[in-house]
Amino acid sequence: MSDRHVTIGNVPSPRHDSLIQLFRGRPELAVELLRDLLGQHLPVTSLIRPEKTTFNTRPSDDIEADLVLVLGPPTAPAHAIIVEIQQDKSKDPRQLARYAVALWLQSRCDVTVLVVCPDATTAAYYAKPIDFGLTGCRLQAQVLGPDDIPVITDAQQAAAQPELATLAVMMHGRRERKVVEAFTAALTDLPGEHAPKYYEYAFSMAAPEVRNLLEEIMASTTWPVYSPFAREHYGRGLEEGKTLGRVEGETKGKAEGKAEEAARMVLVVLEARGLPVPEEMRTRITACTDLAQLESWASRAVTAPTVHDLFGETGEENH
Repeated sequence: MSDRHVTIGNVPSPRHDSLIQLFRGRPELAVELLRDLLGQHLPVTSLIRPEKTTFNTRPSDDIEADLVLVLGPPTAPAHAIIVEIQQDKSKDPRQLARYAVALWLQSRCDVTVLVVCPDATTAAYYAKPIDFGLTGCRLQAQVLGPDDIPVITDAQQAAAQPELATLAVMMHGRRERKVVEAFTAALTDLPGEHAPKYYEYAFSMAAPEVRNLLEEIMASTTWPVYSPFAREHYGRGLEEGKTLGRVEGETKGKAEGKAEEAARMVLVVLEARGLPVPEEMRTRITACTDLAQLESWASRAVTAPTVHDLFGETGEENH
């Protein structure tokens, strides 16, 4: 549904994906931006949920939005919001009207189209009213561009509104170093599991020179490793240690998992044939970690007259 900015085939750009994840991660963000920054009056409700992004009103083609949010209970939606990411002017604005009408017909509630544009030129392009070509029908998309996002240079404000601070880095970071500094300083006040997420969003959404600035600030601090640069240069030892331990653990875990599955198959075959398995022999089978031995038992389990024949014919020792 949206333009994908820089793409490889149909693969969305990292900036596009990060913007969508920013809104999807906290659906209230779209409502807050529309109310607080764009002056829109929306229903007051705590029920805000992401909805399926593909919708249709036959016989039209399927329409897939970047993000659809619905306010109100599923049985009685009060308002729907289409979030569109537009990074250039390649999309015909009339398509936004099509999306809005299709969702309006499907949801049977009012619809707002929120277009997020990282640069002012694109924002101005999509801010123009869209005429349907029908008397009295016009769509005014709500466009969020650099002029609408505050320049956040206070770390406390950035920590209190991390999503807004992340957008500020994307839209103002090239001109305002203090915006980037406030954002990175705010990371230390965020819960441990949230700081890396917002840093990665900002890093993916930022222009190359802003990424360099983020890395420069990281290099001068003792903050945790978040960006690809920091992971490479400052977290290499830690990451390699973790990777080595993880690989060793995964190798051991896979071997144990295969042995457990083979033992289970031996028991399944015996029980399917109606052969009773004494507890002692069950324990012997499940305790075995020799995969070759277990596979041999599984093969014999198909024809062994009794469970004792499974072990007794060759006199193997317990493994």
